[in-house]
Amino acid sequence: MSSRFLNHRHLPLHLSRKRLSLPPSTSLIHSPPSNFHCATLKLHPLIIQQYSRCVRRNVVSTRAFDDDSFDMPLLDDWGADESSHAYALSSSDGEDSDGEVFLTPVNDVDLPSVSSSNNDALTVAAHRLAILGRGRKKHRIKLGIFITMGLIIFLTLLLLYVDWCAWRIVRLPLSAFYLTRPFLISAILVSFAGYVCVPIFRRFKIIHVIKQQGPVRHRLKKGTPTLGGLFFIPIGITVAHVIAGSSSIEVSGAAGVTVAFAAVGLLSDILGLTKNHRRGLPASAEVLLEVAVGTWFSFWLSITNISSPYGMKMLVPLPLGLVYLGRYYQLLTSFCFVSMGRGVKLADALDGLAGGTAALAFTGMSIAVLPICSDLAIFGASMAGSCVGFLLHNRYRASVFMGNMGSLALGGALAAMAACTGMFFPLFISSGIFIVELSSVIIQVLYWKITKGLRGAGWRFLRMPPFHYHLQLRGFREPNIVLGAYLISSVLALLGGYVGLVSA
Repeated sequence: MSSRFLNHRHLPLHLSRKRLSLPPSTSLIHSPPSNFHCATLKLHPLIIQQYSRCVRRNVVSTRAFDDDSFDMPLLDDWGADESSHAYALSSSDGEDSDGEVFLTPVNDVDLPSVSSSNNDALTVAAHRLAILGRGRKKHRIKLGIFITMGLIIFLTLLLLYVDWCAWRIVRLPLSAFYLTRPFLISAILVSFAGYVCVPIFRRFKIIHVIKQQGPVRHRLKKGTPTLGGLFFIPIGITVAHVIAGSSSIEVSGAAGVTVAFAAVGLLSDILGLTKNHRRGLPASAEVLLEVAVGTWFSFWLSITNISSPYGMKMLVPLPLGLVYLGRYYQLLTSFCFVSMGRGVKLADALDGLAGGTAALAFTGMSIAVLPICSDLAIFGASMAGSCVGFLLHNRYRASVFMGNMGSLALGGALAAMAACTGMFFPLFISSGIFIVELSSVIIQVLYWKITKGLRGAGWRFLRMPPFHYHLQLRGFREPNIVLGAYLISSVLALLGGYVGLVSA
């Protein structure tokens, strides 16, 4: 009996970014009985696993999914059973490919089956996918826009309120729109810079490398440019310098350590873009450089005269009073630099997650440090505005990623604001999302090693760290995870700002 070969390049273009599901009766390769006809499917090299059964002649049942509907454990769970099977077909081989087609057996069929020849079956399925799948994708894109605009409105109103009652907080006359002005200027400049830089990144193929150990759905993000930190980090620093003045020692120190962390991230990104170093800078080397920068900054603080309302340095203000740490202040500073850098980097995996939560954390820290160092409050507001401007290009669906350069720079800037003022407690509160992300990885590793030592086999505390991957594998959609993180981070930012004002 003759065999028919179907190549993925023969699929219609509107099958891209869609998911095609076939019932269990579907067969790809089998030795059929007389009343069956088998088709051999010639697959793209990026096949997840081989799967074969028999298909009844002239009948193909289809079910439409959108590109974010990866709810089955066999695709999401990195520890899936070897008996689970699925195909991943790419609609094109270039970096401009607009998605993948997934073939997965299902038991239920939402659409009525259509009897047609094997040559026409994919055309019928493509028509249904184009009609039904398009609505969900547009809905999620609109949801991403709605979430981003809601965040911008919330931050703008919050900063306007703080500016309105700032004279009660600082007890000094401040200029009008003291925090709102740098926030809006940075946001506008970064948003326009993105429309210029993103096409350039795409033109020079500065493409983000998708890690193989992440959820399968993240492979649909391939072809997205990276190194967004190249245009939004310098703008945030420059606006803060111009508004606060170049004579501000605290802003100069925070800007210097931010640039240093950005340089470490840029080195990692450049190595990750080369063919011989796809994983970028080794984690141990990256942490070592972060510790070196944090230690240098702590020594710089000890020999520099910074403005402070307290009589001596190395003090940590808490709601119950001041705590003198002495030499332990330098250890706490280095710890904050490393933890913040790693936390923001881990959060930079979902569209808009790291940028939005960082903007909220900077806003909370700006409020917290306003009574102690008003210039640093300008720096925080400017960095929050740059994050918001970047979100217009990084929201769902992201057109650019910030890369290690952006994530490490944001973590270093947050830690610098706390180190210059002693506001470590408000920092941990405002950056609660980053703390959770980092803690989830640490807990997973420790739990695995402990259970392996006690029981002989390691157990997983989460399905996949960090925590947002676990939520994805539990069935939560990417925009919904980001929305929940924004809501929680908003509360934490308000709480961190309030604790900072009470402590000061």
